[in-house]
Amino acid sequence: MKRRGFVKNFSLAAGSAMLGGCASGGGSFDGSESFKGAGSVARADGGGDPTMRGPFPILSTPYDASGEVDFQTLSREARFVCGCCCNMIWPQSGDSIDLLTVREKLDGMEAIAKALQGSGATVAFGCNGKDIPQMVEFVEHVEALAGKYKNTRIAIISRPPESAQSQADVKKYFLELEKHTERPAIIQTVGGISCGLRDPVDVDLLIELAKRNPKVFGYVKEETGNAAKCAARMSREIASKPSIHTVYSAWGATQWLFQARRIGSEGVITERPAYADLLAHIWSRMENGDANGTLADAFSKLLLAYNFSVYCKGGTLDDLRGAHLYVLQKRSVFKNRISREYEKVNGRLAIPKNRIVGEFKMSRRQTDEIDACLGAMRPYINF
Repeated sequence: MKRRGFVKNFSLAAGSAMLGGCASGGGSFDGSESFKGAGSVARADGGGDPTMRGPFPILSTPYDASGEVDFQTLSREARFVCGCCCNMIWPQSGDSIDLLTVREKLDGMEAIAKALQGSGATVAFGCNGKDIPQMVEFVEHVEALAGKYKNTRIAIISRPPESAQSQADVKKYFLELEKHTERPAIIQTVGGISCGLRDPVDVDLLIELAKRNPKVFGYVKEETGNAAKCAARMSREIASKPSIHTVYSAWGATQWLFQARRIGSEGVITERPAYADLLAHIWSRMENGDANGTLADAFSKLLLAYNFSVYCKGGTLDDLRGAHLYVLQKRSVFKNRISREYEKVNGRLAIPKNRIVGEFKMSRRQTDEIDACLGAMRPYINF
């Protein structure tokens, strides 16, 4: 069976210019020689919506100097990611879910839906509620946007609610979501820092929901536990195709290459919009069996970019913002490096009672090093 091609009908000029490097168009790859590697897996077709595969960068939320959401820049960021031949998600990262008001999320969704009309890109809106009524509010808003912006392709992503204490609570939550939509809904397997459920969504429940309603369910963002546990869960999910349609890697894409080649994930979800064209290039190489042998090199450049956070802040590879905001500035997407921030309570992140706003400061030698690294990425990014 021929692999289904990635989204390629982008009307934006930037998307058209880069299309050859980002879209597979089906090609001749049939999954029998996945990514040119001994032991790599052949990926079975999971059915489902053919556009719900590939990289889905989570948009980083831009702020103005006062810490208010900059919706104009958010719209520009959505068009930038679309121009890189990527689908996208918002709001879904921890900071954009936890540190925004409900009104800000609703308004941001509309700004993005309006900006993407006629683009061909899919945006999955984060419908995450502290409880079922709040989740329903988000889903109903998404459905209203879909009716208003009919030329924007819209999906949903959600995670276990803060109120969940058991798998039964999670099941009830997603069954209620199903009542209010017929569009694809990606399930994120873990909740946020305030979620009462400490276990991930059970794989059996994911499969049960997918069999119950294959139009809505069957799309899984797998980011559970340590590497071994995640791999085991991902293997079970992929083995259940076509009930499960698509399993996405997560964790900042740091294990995407391994999970795609050796387990069979078919996309990635990560807050890395600054490198959307690099993510799209990696995906296109995965889709065509790495015909030109650049997959490993392109992926190494992605990890090189993640290292920016380490020497700019003493952070870790999975820092989401920080130095990456400088790259968004460099690419004329963001105006500044301002963020809302969590506070630390007893060594753990917590949602502050009062808004904390900070600007990421960088030295000249740090920006010079990033500029040099970005120069090395030029074969894969449009600089």
